[in-house]
Amino acid sequence: MRKINYNKDTDSLLIELSDKNIDYAEDVGQIIIHYTEDGEPVLLEIFDAKDFALNILSSVMKEKEVAIP
Repeated sequence: MRKINYNKDTDSLLIELSDKNIDYAEDVGQIIIHYTEDGEPVLLEIFDAKDFALNILSSVMKEKEVAIP
């Protein structure tokens, strides 16, 4: 089951992609990606979620690519 949760106290967004077991995680800027043993993404943790969302929306509106800090 997929779930999305926002925590306003920490301004973080958790996006659960599957309920499989997490084996390891990688830090990619303001995002932590959790993977299964086979390298399948399971969970995304996005910090400074409001800024992240605004950057995504801005890129959609301007129809251009935006770098993720």
